[in-house]
Amino acid sequence: MMTQEQCTHRNNVQSSEKPQVYKVGIYGWRKRCLYFFVLLLMILILINLALTIWILKVMNFTIDGMGKLRITEKGLKLEGASEFLEPLYAKEIQSKPGRPLFLQSSRNVSVNIVNSKNQLLTQLVTGSSGFQAKGKLFEVKSTSGKLLFSADEQEVVVGAERLRVMGAEGAVFSKSVETPHVRAEPFKELRLESPTRSLLMEAPKGIQILAEAGDIQAICRNELRLESKDGEISLDARRIRLMRLPEGKASTSSSSSGNRQTVYEVCVCPNGRLFLSQAGTGSTCQISNNVCL
Repeated sequence: MMTQEQCTHRNNVQSSEKPQVYKVGIYGWRKRCLYFFVLLLMILILINLALTIWILKVMNFTIDGMGKLRITEKGLKLEGASEFLEPLYAKEIQSKPGRPLFLQSSRNVSVNIVNSKNQLLTQLVTGSSGFQAKGKLFEVKSTSGKLLFSADEQEVVVGAERLRVMGAEGAVFSKSVETPHVRAEPFKELRLESPTRSLLMEAPKGIQILAEAGDIQAICRNELRLESKDGEISLDARRIRLMRLPEGKASTSSSSSGNRQTVYEVCVCPNGRLFLSQAGTGSTCQISNNVCL
């Protein structure tokens, strides 16, 4: 056992020693590095905040939209020219009331209609080579809904009241033309011409050629035929002139007074050819039929 003196001596020794202090935290170069990183982080936050505010200011971000793009109840609204670098999917595209809709492209503008299987049904292409439309039917209508032009695989229909061809060569048809009425413009000539082939006009109930304020000319190189199978051909005019008809030569006995004769009669050959013969007291067609040979 420890005596009382030993305990007193030990307490005196412990009281004479200094108490030990333990430091808690970061000190020295670690503390300086921590403060440096905190300061750098604050600077980056301020720069990021300034850039964000600048982007919002430049892009004109508002509650209603961004820049020229506005979000409305009916959809998106763009003001001014807009450029799309990727495909645009929209249900409806329309311009402002009273303003045109302008589409511009450096190559072409294509409008495609596809089905559920992504198969092309209708295509509209406008490019540098021209205007192309692909589809089963192409129609052009007026504001009142009247059909002006229609085209499909079977036929082409022009529904306008007048078809005007402004070309100098007129209209060229490689096949037949079916129409109930062919009429020229007022004070203009109507000319039907076939330079290298024949011209045939046919109608089941007749053909009417009418010129109310001018002349009618039918010119051909070989033959001009007027044929009526079940009816007749009538020439109704105040004056009928048959130009350049051949003249038949009469026999010697009947031509004694031919020098003083100025009246002729029109004769018809069995083959239908016409010729002139000097008129006499009787018919001279029988004795002047050398033209029919």
